[in-house]
Order: sequence, then structure tokens, then C-alpha cells
Amino acid sequence: MPIASSHLQSHWHLLTRLGEVQILLPAALLAMLVLAHRTDTRSLATIWLGLLSLTTLLTTASKIAFIGWGIGSAWLDFTGISGHTMFAAGVYPLLLGTLTSRLPPWVQKAAVAAGFALALLVGVSRLEVGAHSISEVLAGLLLGGAACACAIAKAGMPRSPIGASLTVLVVLWILLTPVHVPPLPTHSLVTRLALSLSGSPTPHTRRAMLLDAQGR
Repeated sequence: MPIASSHLQSHWHLLTRLGEVQILLPAALLAMLVLAHRTDTRSLATIWLGLLSLTTLLTTASKIAFIGWGIGSAWLDFTGISGHTMFAAGVYPLLLGTLTSRLPPWVQKAAVAAGFALALLVGVSRLEVGAHSISEVLAGLLLGGAACACAIAKAGMPRSPIGASLTVLVVLWILLTPVHVPPLPTHSLVTRLALSLSGSPTPHTRRAMLLDAQGR
């Protein structure tokens, strides 16, 4: 592999870590905790937490359904919603919007837009590292993005200034953890759960699904 291509691939692997649950969930929960302590943003924290929990449940269920029972689509090349993409779309827009609440409204709106753009990049990275198909990434973007947009539409963005300490903590966490903290084996954990629930001796795989579709 050429050096330039190898470097680009390493960048994609680093970028894809920005969608990991172990990185995004603590940052999101910290922001929600701060929002929940304020009367004017408590509803936003509640709605955000509820919708993110729901989308996490749906994403996990889609993976379990395929791994355990083979419920997917060869035509769409779909084996479950991309969790990295869903979490990125469900967290970054509101997280960046919260961290910029002390700034002018146009800056906050730009931060929310940047959050959606970052989620899109995480989705592209999932394609580049070969972890997901286009349909799975699009499903993650739509599900997480819808949750974020719904929370904003129902409760609005926070406008009261958020302490600078939260911004520093979140930024440092997101910048440092992808480099220094090893990834969690979330896929193997979901696989074990799926096999336990379905009673299947082996997990269903994308390769087997596509080969089976070709043989029909």
C-alpha cells in the first residue's frame, strides 16, 4: 500500500473513533447533566436523553435482529443501523450547540451545522474502513439526525451561558480519548447477546447473506 494511501487510511480510522459510544456518551451525559440543572434547559436535557436512548435501542435491536436471526436485506446490503453514525448525528449537533450557547446565535447555528457535518464525516469513515454499507450509514444519519432535530424543535437551543469548564472538559475528552483510549469490543458484546437471545450457534454474516442472495 502506498505511503499516502496508508496515511489516509489511518486518518479514517482515527476519524471513525469519533463516533464511538465510549467517547460520545460520557460527553453527551455531562452536557445533559449541566442542562438538567437549569430550569430553562431542563426540558431539552430530558427530551435529548429520551430520544438518544430510543435511537440506541433501535440501533442495537437492528444489529441483534441480523446477527441472531438473519433479518436484513441483501438488496440494500443492510445488516443493521450504523451505531457510530447514529451516535455522531444524535450527539454532535446538540453538543456543539450547547457548548456555544454563550456566543451569538449565528455562531451557535453554525456549530449545530458543523455537528451534522462531523456526523456525515463519521459516516463516510465507516464506509472507508469497510465497517458498513451506504444503506446502514444513511440509516444512522437519518435516525440520529432526526432525534437531534426533534429535540431542538421541541425544546429549542440553550441560550444561557454554559460554564467554560464544560467546554474545556468536553473538547479535551473528544480530542484525547480517540488517541489514548482503546476501543471497546462493542460488536463482540452485541454478537454474544444476539446469539444468547436467538439460540443460534453461529452469527449471521453479511458475506453469507450476499452469497445466499446470489445463489437464488
